[in-house]
Amino acid sequence: MVETNGLRHNFAASSTIPIWLDGKEVIATDSFEVVSPLDNKVLYKCSSASDKDVTSALESAQNAFKTWRLTKPNERRDILLRAATILETRRDELWNFSNKETGAADSMFAFDHILGIEACKNTAGLIQTVQGYIPTVTNEGSSAMVLREPYGVVLAISPWNCPVVLGLRSIIGPLAMGNTVVHKGPESNPGTCWALASALHEAGLPPGCLNTIYHKTDDAARITSRLIEAREVRKVNFTGSTNTGAIIASLCGKNLKPCLMELGGKAPTIVCEDADVSAAALSCTLGAFLHGGQICMSTERIIVHEQIMTRFQEALKGAVAQVFGDHAPILIGPASVTKNRKLVQDALDKGAALVHGDLNHRAATNTSMQPVIVADVTTSMDMYYTESFGPTVSLFSVASDEEALKIANDTEYGLAAAVFTEDLRRGLRIANGIETGAVHINNMSVHDESILPHGGTKKSGFGRFNGREGLEEWVRTKVITWKD
Repeated sequence: MVETNGLRHNFAASSTIPIWLDGKEVIATDSFEVVSPLDNKVLYKCSSASDKDVTSALESAQNAFKTWRLTKPNERRDILLRAATILETRRDELWNFSNKETGAADSMFAFDHILGIEACKNTAGLIQTVQGYIPTVTNEGSSAMVLREPYGVVLAISPWNCPVVLGLRSIIGPLAMGNTVVHKGPESNPGTCWALASALHEAGLPPGCLNTIYHKTDDAARITSRLIEAREVRKVNFTGSTNTGAIIASLCGKNLKPCLMELGGKAPTIVCEDADVSAAALSCTLGAFLHGGQICMSTERIIVHEQIMTRFQEALKGAVAQVFGDHAPILIGPASVTKNRKLVQDALDKGAALVHGDLNHRAATNTSMQPVIVADVTTSMDMYYTESFGPTVSLFSVASDEEALKIANDTEYGLAAAVFTEDLRRGLRIANGIETGAVHINNMSVHDESILPHGGTKKSGFGRFNGREGLEEWVRTKVITWKD
């Protein structure tokens, strides 16, 4: 690691990103290549953890828990506040990693980066709000107290798409409550995850409180099972696809371990006839195509009242052209492009109408795709139910709020949604009718604030990150009684 181009740390193509074990950076005996979606070139190699490395990470976290659990809340608070400052000063370094590893545009990285900093600050400020209490008990001559204590070692599994904030929130909530963490980072962007761990250690996090694991794709099932089954691990959090989440949740259930799951989404946006059409069109554009649609809260269904459909459709096409022009957003890899092309082609073959976009656009590559809007999508088309996790969105016309809600809820997902109307009472009524973890009135479906609890319903998961509810995920309740 050397200082180059104004960056505090930079890995060359010949470098190998280390894992963090007991406060030290360790190069594993095995490694894999990290390829950039920008140009399909190898960025560097990354350490691929062995079974021995996994054992070391677990033992280190277990040993560190003995002392970390006894630290005072203000000590943990101050570490997180220092980490927030360090993350600000290391912005260029994090941008370099995020852009090259995931293809994130500067605007997307700025969103991700500031949310990560705010997550550190807000978590620090909330630490002392999670407390036990002393209830009045029934039995004469007896007293009791209810304590909140950390679980122990937490396994945190974070995704690649918003690596700063999603990586941090998987780590800092458990740490704030006195747990230690083994963080299994995504193989597509280990540089970003390395930098987050580096910043926390620089902020004063003691050795062993945070250990990191990366692995080859072929080792995923074995390493993940090994971690979940380990006696040291007491709780798991996972953010990622519903299919993978189901596997991890089943492993947790088999081993009787609680877990927090934030999974996929099929976010609807309902546009009422009294909505500000221009504002709604712009928000739908950003909600659907920001970061190439590779956000779990991305708008996948735009449900518009028939009275304004013609005006809205024109405004939507105009907004997409204004924001993206001929640009084709970068996707994480060829598989994502292939999946979205197949979804669109299947819909078109079955009678859907192409409103905007070109599957053969000149700007497209095997890792990029122009935003696509499709109308007349029906339940017979794969696009209707499948989460695209890419730059494609379906457009629906409805005659009533009831019809809009039926389409919005006709999905196995329930993570986020949006409603556009000038009547707040109507907006609240619609919001109450959507089966989802969050609804944003007159704002896009992509919305994240570290002070607000975040999570889903149905197959979008269970449990909550962020806010006080998010911190309470990382303490368990203990009752102590005594005779006076």
